[in-house]
Amino acid sequence: MIDLHHHLLYGLDDGARTLEDSLNMTRMAIEDGITHIVCTPHANHRYRFDPEINNARLNDIKQELNRTGEGDKITFGLGCDFHMTYDNIEDAKVNPAKYSINGNGYLLVELPDEGIPVGLTETFYQLQIAGLTPILTHPERNATLQRNPDRMKNWIRGGLLVQVTAGSVIGRFGRLAQALASRMLADNWVHVIATDAHNVSSRPPKMRQATDAIEEMYGAETARRLCVENPKRIFYGKPLGEQPEPIGIYGDLQPKKSWFDKLLRR
Repeated sequence: MIDLHHHLLYGLDDGARTLEDSLNMTRMAIEDGITHIVCTPHANHRYRFDPEINNARLNDIKQELNRTGEGDKITFGLGCDFHMTYDNIEDAKVNPAKYSINGNGYLLVELPDEGIPVGLTETFYQLQIAGLTPILTHPERNATLQRNPDRMKNWIRGGLLVQVTAGSVIGRFGRLAQALASRMLADNWVHVIATDAHNVSSRPPKMRQATDAIEEMYGAETARRLCVENPKRIFYGKPLGEQPEPIGIYGDLQPKKSWFDKLLRR
């Protein structure tokens, strides 16, 4: 399994606080069967996002794992948990590799827990024009989308990818998040499962239980696609290739009138 969303780098945000925390999270992930971790600190007004510092913290983690003989058990990448602030958006349009996963163009985008930023559809388009492929993180946990999930249809039609949190699949974030995650999985609206891990207790780096639940409900092929194949392609900057047709994405579109229909209306 490959985890594309993980707050592993210590002392940078609300994830790991110390190097020991980072090491414990890594070991828990390895034990769970995770082979790749993308370290994704928040990029917002509250937490400073600095790629040089991120690299330094990751090197600390790697060095300690190598010292203890564990370095070959996990592969690391770098990205961020991108917040839709004006400064971030403008900078990402000029420096897309700075924020994307391993600099390859795939960008994790986080919404607030409540509400949808004004002009979000246009912002997604601007990021795509800049060469980025936005991946919307944990929309099932957004209260506005829980009430009106159809708001995602236009984004998915436009090429947005969707990441659901492993914990949501098994009910860790409440019944509403679990219900929306289940609906999205059933309708093929999901492209990636990830942990969004912050610690080893309340937000642990575990995917196995969710992967098994998805396999039981939707089949082994779906579980492998969402937890291994798609994340691996994203990790290495490759196109996802053909995906199952999302259900209901185009049902709200009005059919276009033909020239003959327009002629009859004259």
